[in-house]
Amino acid sequence: MPTVSTMSAVPAAPATDLKRRIADRFHEVNGFHPMTAADDAYVSGQFVALEQLCEVRGRDADEVRRLMLAGRLPLPGYLRSDGAEMVPADLFALADEAGGVDLLEAWFTAHWAADPATGQAEWDAYLSGQYVCLHTVTPATIQLKEQLTAAIGAAMDEPYAGSAPWSARLHALVDELDALEPTFTAYDRLRFGGPTSRDTCVDAIRARHPRR
Repeated sequence: MPTVSTMSAVPAAPATDLKRRIADRFHEVNGFHPMTAADDAYVSGQFVALEQLCEVRGRDADEVRRLMLAGRLPLPGYLRSDGAEMVPADLFALADEAGGVDLLEAWFTAHWAADPATGQAEWDAYLSGQYVCLHTVTPATIQLKEQLTAAIGAAMDEPYAGSAPWSARLHALVDELDALEPTFTAYDRLRFGGPTSRDTCVDAIRARHPRR
């Protein structure tokens, strides 16, 4: 799960300063890693530039940046090599469902009402922008991904591992995770410091345990 420290409120600032602060915060969370042409192409196919999304949705991009820096909306998932702040096309969907940005945190963490500490950790992870491991980021898909990766890992230690029924159950789990996750790009393996969940729980499992 991605991790990020708590963000504090950010005062109004000029647009150029806001973009610089977003870039600084992004690199604080993700480190400094070069984006290749292949990374840029992947990101452009999966995400949309913040300016473009705000134009389409009738939002003020600078106000959105202020909300990101204040820890009320997630940071961009990527900074393309040309500096574009790349965000999911449904960036505002959860806030809209929650009834507005002011209600988003309470609505989001309520999905972990039985485990408030995990709920807060997931909220911080959501704000980091690092949930690029899901096509659609919602509390439900976050929880489902955790359940699936845990089940796939546990399956490796089952007493009947390797049997045909076991293989069928395993591949059903892998297929479900596969449908949740994009393919990732090389940049992700740099910023996360190793293989992605797709590498370990989808591709590696299919290679080690071919479908029977």
